[in-house]
Amino acid sequence: SGGAAPFPQPVPSERLGAPAVALPDVLCSAELWVSLEEHQDALELIMSKYRKQMLQLLEGRKREEAKPVLKVHQANSGEIESQIDRICEMGAVMRKAVQVDDEQFFKVQEKLAQLELENKELRELLLISKESFEVGREDLPD
Repeated sequence: SGGAAPFPQPVPSERLGAPAVALPDVLCSAELWVSLEEHQDALELIMSKYRKQMLQLLEGRKREEAKPVLKVHQANSGEIESQIDRICEMGAVMRKAVQVDDEQFFKVQEKLAQLELENKELRELLLISKESFEVGREDLPD
C-alpha cells in the first residue's frame, strides 16, 4: 500500500456536540493506522510469497504426476506399435495365402478345362470308333 494512509480526521466538537478529541488520542489513532498498514503490507508480502511457493509446488507435482502417466502412455504406445506390427505380419501372411489359393484355383481351373477337352476328344474318338464298328458290321454278311 505505500503512500499516505487515509487517517481519520478529528471531527470538531461543535459538530459532535461533545468536547474536542484530545491530541494524544489522535496520535494514538494515527500510530494504530500506521501499524495496521505495516501489518497489511507484511501480510501481502507473505501471501505473495506463499502463493508463489504454492504455484511452484503445484507445478512440481504436476510434472511429477505427469511422469508416471507419460510412462504408461509410452508403454501403451509401444504395445500398440507391437500389435500393429503383428497385424501387418498377419495381413502379409493372409495376402500370401490368398495369392497361393488363387494360384491353386487357377491351376485347378486349368486342369479341369484340360480334362474337359480330353473328355470331349475321347468321346469324339469313341463315337468315331462306334461308327466305324457299326459300318464294319454292316459290311459283314448276315
